[in-house]
Amino acid sequence: MILTVEGLEFAYPSRPVLRDISLSIAKGDFLAVLGTNGAGKSTLLKCINRILKPQMGTVLIGGDDAGTLSRRELACRIGYVPQHIERTRTTVFDAVLLGRKPYIRWEASAEDMEIARQALRTLGLEDYALRYVDELSGGERQKVVIARALAQRPQLLLLDEPTHSLDLRNQFEVARLIQRIVKEEHLAAIAAIHDLNLAMRFANKFILLKDGAIFAAGGFEVMTQGNIESVYSLPVEIKQFGDIPVVIPA
Repeated sequence: MILTVEGLEFAYPSRPVLRDISLSIAKGDFLAVLGTNGAGKSTLLKCINRILKPQMGTVLIGGDDAGTLSRRELACRIGYVPQHIERTRTTVFDAVLLGRKPYIRWEASAEDMEIARQALRTLGLEDYALRYVDELSGGERQKVVIARALAQRPQLLLLDEPTHSLDLRNQFEVARLIQRIVKEEHLAAIAAIHDLNLAMRFANKFILLKDGAIFAAGGFEVMTQGNIESVYSLPVEIKQFGDIPVVIPA
């Protein structure tokens, strides 16, 4: 397993957020973390990446306890794409090259430069290399941040609402891109996602969070009308269009 989480719990001083979270993810898995606002989706990703320190539980990355790894070692294993992306006055190439920071001792090597270029090619950003990040659209900036994470050569990608504030076309492009990267680069990915239909179209594993705990976890068999209604407190219907399931509020 690339990632194993056992009995993870986290609380802010004012309130508990996550309770007894256990999950595992293997190479080739795209796991969608679903739930209402405040369910703990973003907090879970931050606990896995040690941005937040859980009060209980273990997080194993490739069999190693994440709590014993340095920030540099974690960055070599986990690529993190935050929910909010800063507009920076730097070129796209330099922004992606920052993903090599955990590996750079004095200055970027020829190998680091080539890995950055490969990440740009994977994301279809070669023609954007010398453009400034703060001149790009939201969808383009999102791809740059994913390319930077990919340049880290991680085993696991963590993406916090990667389609947040994107238009319909860019939502599909980014979700399809994550799915393709997971397969072609032999990685695993965990994404906190609000859009159930986007998740069901591109992910192959699901976790439904409710009140800080896992309500249901597994493959498509857990994405049932009853589970969705229980988690979101909203009546829904699931319609099938070809081989694509679609959740419709009733």
